[in-house]
Amino acid sequence: MKNSLTITTALVLFVATTLVVAQNTRFSDPDTVIKEEFWGNLYSEGGQSFFCDKEFSKKGFSLTEGYIYPLADIRNALSCGTTRQCEQDNRYRQIASDLHNMIPVGNRTELRRRNTRYDNIEASIEENDCGIRESGLFFEPPTKVKGDVARSMGYMVGTYGLPWLGPAQVFQGWNRADPPDDRELSRHKRIAEIQGNENPFITDPTRIERL
Repeated sequence: MKNSLTITTALVLFVATTLVVAQNTRFSDPDTVIKEEFWGNLYSEGGQSFFCDKEFSKKGFSLTEGYIYPLADIRNALSCGTTRQCEQDNRYRQIASDLHNMIPVGNRTELRRRNTRYDNIEASIEENDCGIRESGLFFEPPTKVKGDVARSMGYMVGTYGLPWLGPAQVFQGWNRADPPDDRELSRHKRIAEIQGNENPFITDPTRIERL
């Protein structure tokens, strides 16, 4: 009886894990996805940088692919080892290939944003020219993309079982205050077409309240 229960429990965990990992069913090679799908397809005709709204026609030296949920934090959550070791881990490769987590961002912004946590920062801290507030290890994105950040974070937490990178209540508040706009919905539609799955926290923003 005890053996049967153990086997059943293991089977349930295996199926749940499989369902989570299977969300992004197409891509598991981050370098190829970045080159061919992110820059070569999603942003092949240019666009606007995520945090600063700077228009670009192609990837330049000042622009890079950023991650709402940084790769270093994914590696830490998975405990897959060094960067090189994690690159051999199939689950990490799949998560790191997920277009729903990728954004075009300025190099300097991305460097400052790494190793920080998302949070509301007191109003006495001035915004920079992009509308970003920073204080120590904390990062508050511009108001116009707070909901975008929250829904991407919800997707990574809900889909892959990763921990929140900041207070859940903060992301839930950002989600309510900044609902999906036309640009976010258009980008989401293109990613769903390319990758084959949607971000359910964009199609139904109330889902983040239930995480």
